[in-house]
Amino acid sequence: MNGTNVSNTILERLAGELSVLTPEARKAATYVLENPRDVGVSTVREIAEAANVKPNTVVRMARQVGFDGYEDFRAPFRDAIRRGAADFPDRARWLQDIRKSGDLGGLYADMVQATLRNIEETFAGISADDLKCAAETIWNSENVFTLGVGVNNSSARNFTYLASTGMVRFHAIPKAGSNAIDDLAWADGKDVLIAITCRPYRAEVVEAVNRAKAQGMRVVAISDSPASPIIRLADHGFVITCDTPQFFPSSVTTVALLETLLSFVISVASDEIVERVETFHKRRHQLGMYHEDNT
Repeated sequence: MNGTNVSNTILERLAGELSVLTPEARKAATYVLENPRDVGVSTVREIAEAANVKPNTVVRMARQVGFDGYEDFRAPFRDAIRRGAADFPDRARWLQDIRKSGDLGGLYADMVQATLRNIEETFAGISADDLKCAAETIWNSENVFTLGVGVNNSSARNFTYLASTGMVRFHAIPKAGSNAIDDLAWADGKDVLIAITCRPYRAEVVEAVNRAKAQGMRVVAISDSPASPIIRLADHGFVITCDTPQFFPSSVTTVALLETLLSFVISVASDEIVERVETFHKRRHQLGMYHEDNT
């Protein structure tokens, strides 16, 4: 999950309780879902302050998901951090060397560390079975619409482009001069929407997911928190970590997850897909689309 390798069970249970929590307890739960690493290193008072609630609210939240209190709730988060810190001693030394390499060494090390951590934490929270189920839903659909706006638009279009080398009826939306709602106007229960948005969540993506569900579509959602509005509506939800020292969100895990998902789609597809991909690239070579160095 986002920020720690703690078992999905606790965070999924907490996400499932969001709708029945009091408004204050929901604030505490949402903070935990979005910042699970903080739980392992923070006291109940610190979590309460960060979530802008009272400490007793945090304790009640922990009890809501089956723990005796905050310390009991906190224990698996602390264990996960300890395990993660001990796993990569050589990497730690490498990052320290980078920091000493010059004026920008610290920035370089921070970016590398964030990228590696994002990848590890994202895939630690996703199982092969989760990806297989989503891939089968995609393969068995009539049409697949991939929606990303802003920084996620290029990721959605790249996924669609790669898929089109062996499959048809993949559509990146919104199309030029259109909007996602119109692009989904005739979609129905035979179709799938892959939607991507991270905090601050784009309203048009959330609205499109709501419309897709109303039209009977199945939704594969990619976002940065179990509390994300599109994750909570999804048939298949994938939580990514996209932290970065810079002001812009990282797209590394989004691209990595989409590439992995596409590889699963190809794996569950019929045998003809491999032949179609080979034919697609053979045609490109025949048309001279690739540079040939004959010197």
